[in-house]
Amino acid sequence: MSERPIIDWPRWLVSPPGRYALAWEQALFDQWVGDLFGYHALQLGRPELDTLRENRMPYRGLILTAARSPDAPSLVTKAASDTTGGTPSCHAGAADTVARDILVSRFDELPIATASTDLVVLPHVLEFAENPHDILREVERILVPEGQVIITGFNNLSLWGAREELGRLAGAPFLPPGADLIAFTRLKDWLKLLSFDIDRGRFGCYRPPLRGEHWLQRFEFMEPAGDRWWPIFGALYAVRAVKRVRGMRLVGKVRKRILGLQPAAAPVATPNTTHRQMAEAADTPD
Repeated sequence: MSERPIIDWPRWLVSPPGRYALAWEQALFDQWVGDLFGYHALQLGRPELDTLRENRMPYRGLILTAARSPDAPSLVTKAASDTTGGTPSCHAGAADTVARDILVSRFDELPIATASTDLVVLPHVLEFAENPHDILREVERILVPEGQVIITGFNNLSLWGAREELGRLAGAPFLPPGADLIAFTRLKDWLKLLSFDIDRGRFGCYRPPLRGEHWLQRFEFMEPAGDRWWPIFGALYAVRAVKRVRGMRLVGKVRKRILGLQPAAAPVATPNTTHRQMAEAADTPD
């Protein structure tokens, strides 16, 4: 299987640190997907997050794996109120949306046509996968040229990451079980290898890894301070990247419009051509 079962993920999300992280990510997704346009958008996993609710693409879908915990609340049944043919939509309040809750066996073998999707969102998918690079390669396959992928994960270079490492040694992990934290620099290398260009990145959640709501509130002042003074040490990171296809050839109206803006190049004679023309002129009798 490409994804490990996460029995305690929904339970962690209702804890104070889980709600804190969830609120930050939801606000970021709402901001990042609102200005992305196209026809097809997909969210892989994590039904507790409605990552596409502010997106305006006409076809949006949620893809889940059979490894998902059966007691995890479905985004479709929890957040959406409208239905299409008896199947709930994964985007609440979007009457023009045709969206489905799709169940697959693994994320690295998606039943999606090549170069057919404009946006893919991966909220905390790679760090719980056995083969995260294979999932990224599959995402690259289904994305159209200039399509975009958004990835979120826990930052190992943070107080939360240090707390998780110490907690594992002591048998009391802080983050949901099964997480294999992927460094931000490592993720950037993977994206570059697959011909993605990073469009934007963001770190967030700078409060200490505390389990109590009261203590998290007391350290609220660290949020703006962290954004300004130690941005790369946030507990969470988010990346938005664009799929680039090297050597693309423009055709049709786009090509004509671009070529029409370019001034015609003046002919330049090469040395060999010039010398040959001068020799022929010298041999010609007057």
